[in-house]
Amino acid sequence: MEFIYYFGDVFSPLSFALLLGGTIGGLILGATPGLSPTMAVALLIPFTFQLEAVQGLILLGAAYTSTVAGGAVSAILLKIPGAPANIATTLDGHTMAKKGQGARALQLSFLASAVGGVFGVLLLIFLTPVLAQWALAFGPSHLFWLAILGVTVIGSLDSDSVVKGLLSGCIGLWLATIGFDDIMGAQRFIFHPSLGGGINIIAALIGLFAIPQVLSMFAKGRQSVGAEVIEVQKHSIGKAAGELVRNPRALSIGTITGSIIGLIPGVGGQIAGLVAYDQTKKFSPDQDKFGKGHPEGVIAAEAANNAMVGPSLVPLLTLSIPGSPTAAVLLGGLLIHGIFPGTDLFDNHPDVAWTFINSMLIGQILMCIFGLYVAGLAARVAQVPQSVMAAVVLGLSVFGAYSVQSSMGDVYVMACLGVMMFFLERFGFSAAPLVLGLILGPIAEANFIQGSMIANASVGMGPYFLGGPLNIFLMVVVAASVAYSVWMELRTRKTQKAVEVQS
Repeated sequence: MEFIYYFGDVFSPLSFALLLGGTIGGLILGATPGLSPTMAVALLIPFTFQLEAVQGLILLGAAYTSTVAGGAVSAILLKIPGAPANIATTLDGHTMAKKGQGARALQLSFLASAVGGVFGVLLLIFLTPVLAQWALAFGPSHLFWLAILGVTVIGSLDSDSVVKGLLSGCIGLWLATIGFDDIMGAQRFIFHPSLGGGINIIAALIGLFAIPQVLSMFAKGRQSVGAEVIEVQKHSIGKAAGELVRNPRALSIGTITGSIIGLIPGVGGQIAGLVAYDQTKKFSPDQDKFGKGHPEGVIAAEAANNAMVGPSLVPLLTLSIPGSPTAAVLLGGLLIHGIFPGTDLFDNHPDVAWTFINSMLIGQILMCIFGLYVAGLAARVAQVPQSVMAAVVLGLSVFGAYSVQSSMGDVYVMACLGVMMFFLERFGFSAAPLVLGLILGPIAEANFIQGSMIANASVGMGPYFLGGPLNIFLMVVVAASVAYSVWMELRTRKTQKAVEVQS
């Protein structure tokens, strides 16, 4: 119950102001098509440089949770998911809006998001310290395999192709070697003076996530989103809360499914929402109503994608394995402030860890309160022409990259990586495993070198890295994650071919 002692820190004037600002801003950004939670958090990281570590994390955490929930606004009113996690919400939410039940759908989505989000953060509170104590048994060889596991898991699950996902992770690992070798001091792949200190993680994050979206927006020219905003009618919040209570099946399935999927590194909110929607439909006696404006579909999808947020941070804070692409960006935010998540986080920085987690718990409640008040505004923001939105995001990107070290070299690196990612995405490659390879590459290299020194002085390389129950278990998990992803890809292709044959 240690987290109770740090609740007061969340309500300090600056921390609470950042929590409010991050929540309201995240709701608006989440409702804007094209601005994903990962991109929103990446753009906000430069604004945390002059803040204390815990205050910066409060801002990033609030933006993360509220951006996921805010995506329901455009999903319901415009039939354009604000984020991939809101794909399942469009199936019934937009149909409800077209029937004149837009306010009802929004209220159900934010209430379900709050319930799922609070449950997910409670899991984060009670699971993380236990796993953190268990993680104390990890040595250099185990941390090396964990870094490899992080790349392979997200590399194989956040891409349509396992091979392309793993190749993206390998590109990230190669980018991590650019600069000076920390052990020997040798230069590696320094083609330009801007790369002398290696690739700055913030410039890379902004370039890989924001610039491809900017280029895609510019490619569409001066045109609006092309969707008509459906008017949000008045509806009693009390009636919506009562309806939520009368649908415990959808709420519980969505919350539990999202929590379980959130604990699995690399799966993501879009999987949580779609799986919860599918399972709720299968257990419902009114299966024929799904897709035609059934409230249970909205409740299950939104409860799941917010219940996923808290558990997705459990592997990040305990084992340094991000549970989602956005968690990978949060890892970069932690490292910037000199905080390395893992075995000793709750021993050396309990104030940072617990205040951050408590702020996410309070942020879920604030998200629900402010959600309905900014719903109409957020929907209007979604109508901003793509060219204007692209210009704003590009300006923030250049500012963010330059402000890290006051170096135009970082801006060049951001631009080059962004253009590269823009073309890689056209061939089915994903930015998330590439970023994770860039972040985890130095961790894997440092622990491999440390392990090599220990191994050469003791039992040898083979027994040290390949022997022992924990090493074997981690290697099996790495192999299993890749094998499972290959099996899922083959199964999906087989299903698609069967559908094409039938049609």
